Amino acid sequence: MREIEERVLRAIDVDAMLQYLCELIAVPSLDGEETAAQEHVAAQMKRCGLEVDVWELDFDELGQHPAFSMEAERENGLGVVGVMGEDGGGRSLILNGHVDVVPVGDERLWHYPPWQGTIAEGRLYGRGAVDMKGGLCCALFAAKAVRDAGVRLHGRLMVESVIGEEDGGVGTLAAVLRGYKADGAVVAEPTELMVAPAQAGAFNFRVTIPGKAAHGCVREEGVSAIEKFFPIHEALMALERSRNEKLTDPLYSRYHLPYALCIGKVRAGTWASSVPERLVFEGRYGVAVDEDAAAARRALEEAVAQATEVDPWLRDHPPVVEWWGGQFDPARIPVDHPLVETVAGAFEDATGGVTRVEGMTYGADMRLLVNVGDTATVLFGPGDVRASHRPDEYVPVDDLVAAVRTLTLTALRFCGCEG
Repeated sequence: MREIEERVLRAIDVDAMLQYLCELIAVPSLDGEETAAQEHVAAQMKRCGLEVDVWELDFDELGQHPAFSMEAERENGLGVVGVMGEDGGGRSLILNGHVDVVPVGDERLWHYPPWQGTIAEGRLYGRGAVDMKGGLCCALFAAKAVRDAGVRLHGRLMVESVIGEEDGGVGTLAAVLRGYKADGAVVAEPTELMVAPAQAGAFNFRVTIPGKAAHGCVREEGVSAIEKFFPIHEALMALERSRNEKLTDPLYSRYHLPYALCIGKVRAGTWASSVPERLVFEGRYGVAVDEDAAAARRALEEAVAQATEVDPWLRDHPPVVEWWGGQFDPARIPVDHPLVETVAGAFEDATGGVTRVEGMTYGADMRLLVNVGDTATVLFGPGDVRASHRPDEYVPVDDLVAAVRTLTLTALRFCGCEG
């Protein structure tokens, strides 16, 4: 590494980063309730020496864009972007992270308070620690280290704090449409410190199955929507198996089900002694990176239709399939793109480790930056997605250190610098 890079790495304030991450976790930011967290991040950006752009999102206007999707109801929301550097002949770079988090569930299942950052046994616990306030804090403190070391970037560095990633990506879409595009971007999602030039797609779906109500004492005179759910569930599991057998990609070789179909919610019935007249189930549908989105949706619709055809009741009362909420298209950039090489080299020099390059199986805002913003993007960040969306969410402290060092070197090398 050059002396200037070593100087900037020495300027990283890890203790302050961990303290700020704990503070940010303590600001609840469920989808639709992100404003307090965005204001908190905007204030921290100013302390980090960034020029900060804060604006109100216009959801009616955003809703007209074909890439718009949003599940949560929002009356208001903020976009927050901090900028440093200038157009001095270098490349521009976006570091992107989201503040919204999923619900904590039953707090009795947590050993550590969900709305409080807790450091224990080399891990930092709390809702959002890994998904993904940890990655966002790494981006913030990478920019701060550049400023604190007195280094001037030749290109612009933009740190985006966005809302609504978990339910469709409205925050990143808003930033793109406001003009925040770049030569490259890193979305600091949890990748186990792997560099990911590809992300799978994930489409939310809902299926409504009709039944026929009757008193439970004469249930044979009714038709249970619950019973009619089982053959459709079997058909969808068969679809998942067949899709994952034929949709192969070397970036996903370690996964048995890289394009998982998960049914996450089932609702049926109104009374214990009544035959349920309706069942509604919702899920997420994994989509391969280079797969045609319309064809993928048709495959699920056809699987439901085929299961319907063999059942006399369902044939006359067909289920209804809807595509709703988060619609995460897949995205990729070439494995040999300069951004991939820059992040990989930065990781190896910052940590002494060996870079792993894989695709991520989850949907993320990468696809908006690539597909709408025409910005080459990778996913790279601390922690494992398996630790998210569950009790005792955590991120390893060592991963946070590795990630902030890697993002710092990436900014210096991709944008160019002097000082």
